[in-house]
Amino acid sequence: MKEYDVIVIGMGPAGMAASSFANSAGLKVLTIEKNKVGGECLNCGCIPSKAILKVAQLKNSIENMEQFGLQLNGDVEIKDALGLIREKIDNIGKTKATKMFENVDTLVNQGEAEFIEPHIIKVGNELYCGNAIFIATGSEPFIPPIKGIENVPYLTNRNLFRIDNLPKTLTIIGGGAIACEMAQAFSRLGTKINMINMDSHIIPVMDKDVTDVLEDEFGKNNITILNNTTAKSVEKVGEDIYVHTDKGTFISDTLFIAAGRKPAISSLNLDKIGIKYTKNGISVDEFNRTNIGHIYAVGDCNGKYLFSHAAMHQGMLSAMHLLKLGHACSLKRSAYAVPWAIFTEPNIAKVGMTQEEAVKNNIEHLIVKDYYKDYGRALIDSEVVGFIKVIATPQGRLLGASIVGNSASELITEWTTAIQNNLTLQDVAMMQHPFPTLSLLNARVAQKFMMQIMEKKRINKKPRKNFSETA
Repeated sequence: MKEYDVIVIGMGPAGMAASSFANSAGLKVLTIEKNKVGGECLNCGCIPSKAILKVAQLKNSIENMEQFGLQLNGDVEIKDALGLIREKIDNIGKTKATKMFENVDTLVNQGEAEFIEPHIIKVGNELYCGNAIFIATGSEPFIPPIKGIENVPYLTNRNLFRIDNLPKTLTIIGGGAIACEMAQAFSRLGTKINMINMDSHIIPVMDKDVTDVLEDEFGKNNITILNNTTAKSVEKVGEDIYVHTDKGTFISDTLFIAAGRKPAISSLNLDKIGIKYTKNGISVDEFNRTNIGHIYAVGDCNGKYLFSHAAMHQGMLSAMHLLKLGHACSLKRSAYAVPWAIFTEPNIAKVGMTQEEAVKNNIEHLIVKDYYKDYGRALIDSEVVGFIKVIATPQGRLLGASIVGNSASELITEWTTAIQNNLTLQDVAMMQHPFPTLSLLNARVAQKFMMQIMEKKRINKKPRKNFSETA
């Protein structure tokens, strides 16, 4: 039986971060991946979804240029987009495997890992002993208990990017990030879309005024959204799939389920060694340790934040905790703000609290908004849809920020930095932003708050003599 300082189960973002840090510190590391290096994020999640979004955006841009009588030099064809994406993803995966982990022992596609004892892992017929173990197995698609679903062919993110032909009609069950991104991408590639969403609006983690902007855009993209709608049953009739809902029946040639995620932990045999978990994920402390001190659970499998960047961050923090490197920074997960973004056009992003959360929790707050349409750079770029909305205390302490519009996924980083470092709206307002960048929109929102404060002081203050009289 081979012995290691660290065993990492799962080579998605969390596992790659943990193993890289441990290897850099000189520890003997074994990584185990049952499928492909990169996990779902690289192979069937955020990377291929962004690739197909880019192809769809390019096609949409070309069509818009042609409407204005503008022609591109040369012939541009959107041809075998999915095949090209698969080829690029495979090349990225090989690069990661060969470059990042050349000094790490790896077991790829040799079977699933399971616990035999708290320090012993079995893969196939072999046993491996680890002084510390990181569980980084991620999450997998949740399939809702819809009547007849087991008898109907359907797509999830795991096989969506492996199809050979674009659907003519696509019914999507779900209204979250992946559902919205793929709805827009496939719509722009020519597919008619129906979205069956059980919540009151798409992307329910966001405020409705934010998602209303995206819903309006979807209405222009041959996408039909049915909110407050539940899929009751599905059936295959000939070549078509019928989705029966409480608002009628919807017929399409393809069904895509994007109704949430669940932790991918069933094969680990956690009960055998007594690791605690719930349906939402493995139970962990602030350092992502399980109830067995030398075993960490990082990334989606602990159910805290189902984002690739959060998974990478947790892998890094927990490896640093193992190596006792916390003298320079906090190693607690809750010490760091977690941003969120989806990459539709317009982008949507947020960090911290939403307005709905502030109201629900009876937190005294104010809202400051600034609109893309009121800023010259956005007008020049013809990107006038959307706004930045900041939630803060009356004193200017930041509670959260939401953005819908061009480059929201980039602009949110400044607000993440501000919240994480306890900066105020005054601090953001007083920081110089290059003109005319989009980032100046962030400063404009903060400056609006300061102007509101000054206006209140002016109203409440007695008139003063003019400057010449007081000189």
